[in-house]
Amino acid sequence: MADNDTILTAARDWAGAPLALATVTSTWGSAPRPRGSHMLVHQDGRFEGSVSGGCVESDILATAADVIAGAPFAIKRYGVADAAAWEVGLPCGGEIEVMVQRVDPEGFDPVLFDAIDAAGAEGRAITLSTDRTTGRTSIGETEGAFLNRYDPPRRLLIVGAVQIAQALSGMARELGIATTVIDPRARFLTEERFPGVTLDDRWPDEALQALKPDAATAVVTLSHDTKIDDPALIEALKSPAAYIGALGSRRSHAARLERISAAGAQGLERIDGPVGLDIGAIGPSEIALSIAAAMVRSFHAR
Repeated sequence: MADNDTILTAARDWAGAPLALATVTSTWGSAPRPRGSHMLVHQDGRFEGSVSGGCVESDILATAADVIAGAPFAIKRYGVADAAAWEVGLPCGGEIEVMVQRVDPEGFDPVLFDAIDAAGAEGRAITLSTDRTTGRTSIGETEGAFLNRYDPPRRLLIVGAVQIAQALSGMARELGIATTVIDPRARFLTEERFPGVTLDDRWPDEALQALKPDAATAVVTLSHDTKIDDPALIEALKSPAAYIGALGSRRSHAARLERISAAGAQGLERIDGPVGLDIGAIGPSEIALSIAAAMVRSFHAR
């Protein structure tokens, strides 16, 4: 589910009101939004999320209003060859199919929002099936139905409250990735340096044991202090984290691998070191960009 945090928040805020849920069920070519993207529509016209980045939202809002008013669920297809699609502005060359359901027990049951939320809080994925004939959604995988998998919310655990961490935490926030900065050094770990970011002053191995990185979590060590970075990497390798990265030169990374291997760490090939994509980065912000790109690539590779 793309951008599920905003949809789930809106579902909680609008609970009990007449609602409709639009979902991208198929895409072809250069579609502006991925399959599974949602748009939640309130009876009063408010909406959250997007199914096309703005191209067909006006038409979907009209369809949602009809569904909320009692019309049956609808499946609509848009492409540049369709006059209706051109009128609502889909000039990107792709095609999308969108299902619009009423949010009720006969369509998308409101309790399913709670199920998605609960699964995410437990760090596990959940799959919902929608019958394309009846428009009814249920938990589980049903053959022939539209399946939508909802992964846990993405997280980033940064070890080392350094300058690169400041830039990286800001980028992660823009990407919708919940970020925690971990550093036992109080002078580094301050709200002034990391506004709006969760701060954790425990030793990194203790913090990671408590935070339990899952398959939707990235762990990046940036402190350049072996007493801080090495225990974090050893602990991260015990988890199913989607991405593990460590700052340092090739030479320092080779020495690091020797140290943590001697400490019993396994799966050393999972560590991206030197961390980030090789974009010739210079300075903290560019290094942070290279790390963010590598992290996002790993999330999608799953």
